Amino acid sequence: MTARRLAVVGAGWAGLAAAVRGVLAGWQVTLFEMAPAAGGRARSLAADADGTRLDNGQHILIGAYRRTLDLMAAVGADPARLLHRQPLELRYPDGAGLRLPPGPAWLVFGVGVAGARGWSTRDKLALMAAAGRWMLAGFRCAPGLSVDALCRGLPPAVRQRLIDPLCVAALNTPAHEASAAVFLRVLRDSLFSGPGSSDLLLPRAPLAALLPEPAVAWLHGRGAAVHTGRRVARLDAAATGWAVDGEAFDAVVLAASAAESARLAAPHAASWAARAAGFGYEPIVTVIVDAPGLRLPAPMMALQDGAQAPAQFVFDHAALGGPAGQLAFVISGAAPWVAQGLEATAAATLQQAARAFGGTGWPAAARVRRTLAEKRATFRCVPGLDRPPAAIAPGLVAAGDFLEGPYPATLEGAVRSGEDAVRALAAWWPATAAVRPAE
Repeated sequence: MTARRLAVVGAGWAGLAAAVRGVLAGWQVTLFEMAPAAGGRARSLAADADGTRLDNGQHILIGAYRRTLDLMAAVGADPARLLHRQPLELRYPDGAGLRLPPGPAWLVFGVGVAGARGWSTRDKLALMAAAGRWMLAGFRCAPGLSVDALCRGLPPAVRQRLIDPLCVAALNTPAHEASAAVFLRVLRDSLFSGPGSSDLLLPRAPLAALLPEPAVAWLHGRGAAVHTGRRVARLDAAATGWAVDGEAFDAVVLAASAAESARLAAPHAASWAARAAGFGYEPIVTVIVDAPGLRLPAPMMALQDGAQAPAQFVFDHAALGGPAGQLAFVISGAAPWVAQGLEATAAATLQQAARAFGGTGWPAAARVRRTLAEKRATFRCVPGLDRPPAAIAPGLVAAGDFLEGPYPATLEGAVRSGEDAVRALAAWWPATAAVRPAE
């Protein structure tokens, strides 16, 4: 039999997952990407003049990202080699913070909270009591509740040193605007699920090496067609399937951005397209700083943000196989700082760093190498957000972290949606359901 033809539009992590799953399910896959290279919003940039290759922003994974890790392994990208794994740690420059040891979830959480530095006994007991209430409620709450309202009774130290940074890191939305329902699901699946789920997985290599480049090579090696630098102009319904810019396919996965998917879907599903086009977005800014001679106490550290302090986290690239003295300061929920301008944001970040690390010998020669802004990094994960489903029309499904589901905009959410899109097509077209073993 001739293999069914599948078009995947978009080569971000959702599109790559869909393309790989499609090949394994027996489809003849063609992948379209409008950018010069795959990766979407988690991609690597061209190398600088000195050979340094930066990413479009600092990304992290966690141990709970099991389907992402499985996908990496399937295309030959070894997670053990490419990712630095360590227990969850939110360590601040003043020594305060929380670190979770290895072990069963509830024991780990209790031991970590009990040993947290910078918190009073009252602070620790209040957090444990709140976590107990959330567990008894099945990590569910009213859909209209914000994280701020959910955690209103917690002491300021717990809010400022744990809840707020976790919220903005996971949801890229400030706690007073962020969905408590989504936040609780993230807590459940990371802090309170299987051993290792909360571990931090920090890239030791450019993002392109984690999935985009190995996946593209894997697809080429198995006969898939990959077209980069090509924006799909139109999608048309055909008697036996769909036409992508006039080329016939049996089915299509729209794995582009929400706005781009809405444009292509609008002639066929106006209501779906309106929902996909209706998102608000939050930016993330990453300030790359060269600080000669400086080595941080940990590969990743938390920072206290504020009116004059933009960043919530800093990463030491030297501890992750990168250049010595290169630091990445991450500003999530960065809309107020983007409004002030990237130059002002970078200057404020440099001053924040000097204050935070002055006691460890902040070098006078420190300078900003580059400021990277992903202005539509994630959708604003607010309470009651109306997210569209994956199904659009017969033989036409969507993939992307913006779709209906329990998670915020994450790499794991993108990968899950891409794989699930192909599974949905297999159910719709049973002839494609047999999955060949991974090679």
